[in-house]
Amino acid sequence: MTPFFTDPFLVRLFPWLTGLLGLVLGSFYSVCAHRYVTGQSIVLPPSHCPACGHRLSWWELLPLAGYLLARGRCAACGVRIPLGYPLLEIVSAAWAALLALRFGPTPVFAVLLAVGGLFIVASAIDLRTFLLPNRLTYPAAVLGIAAGWLSPGVGLTAAAWGAAGGFVMFWLLARGYRALRGIDGLGGGDVKLMLSIGGMCGVAGLPMAILMGSVAALACSPFFLIGGRGKATAIPIPFGPFLCFGAMAQVLLGQDALARLLS
Repeated sequence: MTPFFTDPFLVRLFPWLTGLLGLVLGSFYSVCAHRYVTGQSIVLPPSHCPACGHRLSWWELLPLAGYLLARGRCAACGVRIPLGYPLLEIVSAAWAALLALRFGPTPVFAVLLAVGGLFIVASAIDLRTFLLPNRLTYPAAVLGIAAGWLSPGVGLTAAAWGAAGGFVMFWLLARGYRALRGIDGLGGGDVKLMLSIGGMCGVAGLPMAILMGSVAALACSPFFLIGGRGKATAIPIPFGPFLCFGAMAQVLLGQDALARLLS
């Protein structure tokens, strides 16, 4: 795949620059997720403290640095800033930098960066609301298949089969669970999310992506159980963020990740 540029100095600098870009994008992702959950416009009002309405100054808007300079608290009222904001920025920066190291300045890097951005926003929303909005899963499906088409070792055919296979598999799981238990075990958003995951990972990479996502969900389940202590009903666990993690890890590890694990 033809890169955007080939100058050795720029190629070495590329992961650092994309890491900084990831921080900036992560700050935007935080705003998108928070305002979707609260029902506010992304554009208006300007960035402010949710507790006191204080309009953030320029230094408070600096990705990660603003959080550290403010010591994790609003400069006006002193209310603690949720840790999710800087964590989202760090995840976004890591995704951008690792993609740059894996694929370099190529078109597939740009498409995967966009897919990962949708995954990060959708995961943040799912963790708070147990919902994956269609306005995120549908564009992610298109971009995910495009990313698989452009990715070395995947191609359009494998991307299309991966998207279809992932969707059908989770649709059958959701219908089967509901038929057996009478309740939903998988949400419709998780089923639609598999279109993008299967597309970007391809049919060969899909099993490893699901495996890594499931293991991550299992490892984190005690935290959800602790948070839901005292409830008589089963504790719901949002599966979307873990599926996104599995897909992103699979893309970074490569198509032969499952073969390497089995060997």
